[in-house]
Amino acid sequence: METEMLRLPSWSSLAAIAIALSSITFALILNRTTPSQPLNLGNIPEFELIERSGRIVTRAELDGQVWVADFIFTNCGGTCPMMTYQMTKLDKALPSAVRLVSFTVDPTRDNPEVLSQYAIKNDVESDRWLFLTGERDNLYRLAQEGFHLAVDDTMGTPIEPITHSSRFTLIDEAGNIRNYYDGTSLETIERIIDDVETLLAD
Repeated sequence: METEMLRLPSWSSLAAIAIALSSITFALILNRTTPSQPLNLGNIPEFELIERSGRIVTRAELDGQVWVADFIFTNCGGTCPMMTYQMTKLDKALPSAVRLVSFTVDPTRDNPEVLSQYAIKNDVESDRWLFLTGERDNLYRLAQEGFHLAVDDTMGTPIEPITHSSRFTLIDEAGNIRNYYDGTSLETIERIIDDVETLLAD
């Protein structure tokens, strides 16, 4: 009687399984309503960038504080206006101890003066909201490797010439990523407020 050989899954099958698991994991992250049992989704690396005021800002300045971050650019005609509008709502709703940080993905255009005018145009009055620019490679590395978010300036559209993630990221006092949110969803504001309250209560 011949022994039946064990068939191992093909590489394509393994890849399909890995993609499916990754999608499920990310969906669970996006649908979490509270970080009461926190996930550690990675630590934000050190950075040294220029704020709209012209001063240097490092990640160390944010240590010990909860903050919400996004990646935008001022010339964006796609998702960025909605993302910035959502951030203005957070600026009014979140406790004063929480910081907001917007990183540009178009540093060639978005110098401190342009970012300052962008903040004025969007009625940003709070000093706790940072608008940061710097070297293109440093910003893209920070987005892709630090925040695990997509950004690409080679395959955009006329409306949105730079392709980038529309996710908001919640970071805790130790610099750990605690959750991701859809920056264009109207439900995002309440979810972030709830999660921030939980973090501040810990």
